[in-house]
Amino acid sequence: MRAGLQEAAARRAGWMVAQLREYVEHETPTGDAEALNGFADRLLTRYAELGGTARREPAATGDHVVANFPGRGPRADEPPVLFLGHHDTVWPIGQLDGPMPWREQDGVLRGPGVFDMKGGLVVLETALALVGELSLDHRPVRVVVTADEEVGSPSARDLVSAESAGVVAALGFESPHPNGDLKTARRGSSRVRIEATGREAHAALDPGSGASAIDELVDQLIAVRSLVTQYDDVLCNVGTITGGGRTNVVPGFAAAELGFRFVDPDTERAVLDAVTQLQPLRAKAKLQISVLSNRPAWQPSAAGAELLAAVAAASRSLGQEIGGAVAAGAADTNLTGWLGVPTLDGLGPLGKGAHARHEQVVAASLPHRAALTAAIITTL
Repeated sequence: MRAGLQEAAARRAGWMVAQLREYVEHETPTGDAEALNGFADRLLTRYAELGGTARREPAATGDHVVANFPGRGPRADEPPVLFLGHHDTVWPIGQLDGPMPWREQDGVLRGPGVFDMKGGLVVLETALALVGELSLDHRPVRVVVTADEEVGSPSARDLVSAESAGVVAALGFESPHPNGDLKTARRGSSRVRIEATGREAHAALDPGSGASAIDELVDQLIAVRSLVTQYDDVLCNVGTITGGGRTNVVPGFAAAELGFRFVDPDTERAVLDAVTQLQPLRAKAKLQISVLSNRPAWQPSAAGAELLAAVAAASRSLGQEIGGAVAAGAADTNLTGWLGVPTLDGLGPLGKGAHARHEQVVAASLPHRAALTAAIITTL
């Protein structure tokens, strides 16, 4: 049976490349509801073709997709396994026709979203096709593909939580570690917005009656930096700063968005509590601090180790070797891991360059990962 999986996956290698190109050429930036919903239509059609019952979960910034595939044989009534993916990318419309055209050269595929994470979506659907083609017995499969993962899944968090209820395990199709190993835990990730409101005034004639929102914001960012240094292994990145207008006007508004990464929930809570309770340093200034999205830290667990051992056994049956390690980046698997569901991530193809112009996948890894996923479906 294992040899049959390998051979069947190899026969689909060319189709997988073609399918990935189609997916990459349908650009889907986060927040572009029209583009994302068009891609959701593709997924709904494809999952129905594979025997699933698929539905959309509406969201203002782009619909999510949920699909359920029945089990087969004596395992048909067992609890389902949950597969997680996303169809939004960090790249704007037009990236494909500009600095990141689709390219296939020397066994490497390049294009916006090819690695993060449309390659993983192709791996997933190919694995489902393989299991059906070979009529293999397996437990039910549930698939959730979110539309705003790249900004922390603010509209999908409740959906992922609900769909993870009662599943035996959750596996994500994000990119693996560089050597192909899976991800066994992830840092917590939160996005915070700090808005400072001051008072506008002429910068030369009447500066004393004003209050600079930019100065207030800068001082608050310095305070955040000082706060972060009090904790071990916390990452903080100021991603955007906006504000002001003219050099002869004391600015009345400024804002910044920050990204935080945490190893453990206690530190996460302490830092976020401190940041959200910051107070203005100027009498005429006001602050508004919002947590835009939050993914709790997913820590290693005994259940996760057991799941990794089962996946490693499935990989050995295919002549593959796979391990696992903690990852720095966050994803929807943070939530399932935090909820206590045995979780792994990184079943997408090998490659590099997530969120970078050299984003790429190794074409030969597509069928290998599809065979591995099919083996997991039939043995887990």
